[in-house]
Amino acid sequence: MPPILPDFSSSVKLKYVKLGYQYLVNHILYLLMIPVMVGVVIEVLRLGPDEILSLWRSLHFDLVQILCSSFLIILIATVYFMSKPRTIYLVDYACYKPPVTCRVPFSTFMEHSRLILKDKPKSVEFQMRILERSGLGEETCLPPAIHYIPPKPTMEAARGEAELVIFSVMDSLFKKTGLKPKDIDILIVNCSLFSPTPSLSAMVINKYKLRSNIKSFNLSGMGCSAGLISIDLARDLLQVHPNSNAVVVSTEIITPNYYQGNERAMLLPNCLFRMGGAAILLSNRRSHRWLAKYRLVHVVRTHKGADDKAYRCVYEEEDREGNVGINLSKDLMAIAGEALKSNITTIGPLVLPASEQLLFLLTLIGRKIFNPKWKPYIPDFKQAFEHFCIHAGGRAVIDELQKNLQLSAEHVEASRMTLHRFGNTSSSSLWYEIGYIEAKGRMRRGDRVWQIAFGSGFKCNSAVWKCNRTIKKPTDSPWADCIDRYPVHIPEVVKL
Repeated sequence: MPPILPDFSSSVKLKYVKLGYQYLVNHILYLLMIPVMVGVVIEVLRLGPDEILSLWRSLHFDLVQILCSSFLIILIATVYFMSKPRTIYLVDYACYKPPVTCRVPFSTFMEHSRLILKDKPKSVEFQMRILERSGLGEETCLPPAIHYIPPKPTMEAARGEAELVIFSVMDSLFKKTGLKPKDIDILIVNCSLFSPTPSLSAMVINKYKLRSNIKSFNLSGMGCSAGLISIDLARDLLQVHPNSNAVVVSTEIITPNYYQGNERAMLLPNCLFRMGGAAILLSNRRSHRWLAKYRLVHVVRTHKGADDKAYRCVYEEEDREGNVGINLSKDLMAIAGEALKSNITTIGPLVLPASEQLLFLLTLIGRKIFNPKWKPYIPDFKQAFEHFCIHAGGRAVIDELQKNLQLSAEHVEASRMTLHRFGNTSSSSLWYEIGYIEAKGRMRRGDRVWQIAFGSGFKCNSAVWKCNRTIKKPTDSPWADCIDRYPVHIPEVVKL
């Protein structure tokens, strides 16, 4: 029996219907103004020049009225510009590229595991299974102290790694921007698991002989999302300190945190975390308006620490043998999903176009009033952003966000390739991802970038940037010598 109604899905280009709806709703005010303006023009043309002139002469302006009106306009304009938040620019950034001597191919990693855990074959097998499915490549790097058998996680070695990473990215940032050490007004260093005395920020001040009145901060214990917390802190400081430069250094020192025990939940970080770091120059100086790469639009932070499960899902502790490590809970992905949901609820109204917000509202009302079983509408964040930088915490994290946000393979390409080439570099991974997009020549003026990071506690933080200018492919990027090989195919399982 032939169908009574035609198959609209094949006869009508639904894609263009959706595009038409988006254009209509997003430009509704402009579309409503058109008939009003046309009516005004027609009325003016109908009056004629003599009637317009007589209407103008009928208006009487008193000098006092003119002065009061001018004063009121100036006052309103002054209050507006004084209360308007300062624009925060990202002038440039630098990412650390480890030397080839620190490279850890799969064969080397597994050989070291077998020798270190020779009495614990099940732990070796577990690490091999994790590595096979991790999404990491053969060129990720670990610090020199971890290459010893057994590893030598001494304080001296940890300081050596911190100096190597932080000083390298600072030198690179100075070279890129022409910034002089004395021009730094604010310094923020974040490193979650290595917090020596004096602090890492003091180490930077001592190395570069920074000014004695510099405002310095050292953030620790805040996990992989600490980079965006540092950006948020820098933004707040730049709002109250005019004409200032802020440098943010994000890194994670691996040396003292390499777990040598037998607990599976604590062996997982060994397979994923690798060397890395980034230095970012932020400024509120107007002179940087045309030089800066990006402009900071929003920072949204979500903290689920009030919940006991969320608080303990990434937890540093000792195992039964006294070995210190990071315990990753099996509930981690579910907790991350809840944190992301809360973060999206806050950031959605700030960035989504009216068409997506209207669909979300109508669906919400429909579920409340008509049928609670209606499938909730997931806003299309591809309408709000051109680029997505999802924290490269692991393959499962990227897979889950791609699925929940309905992103394409290209949208998560930067995250997957960063995980493959550099591993999980903790808070600095977001900057390797932006570096990947730039190295591919995809960053255009006006493009919007969404950075999403997760961290212990449990936290989900977002930052939204807008590209100030079309960015040419950089020649001094950590991707410069390998970008032509990417993207690469990453199999579900790499047999070792």
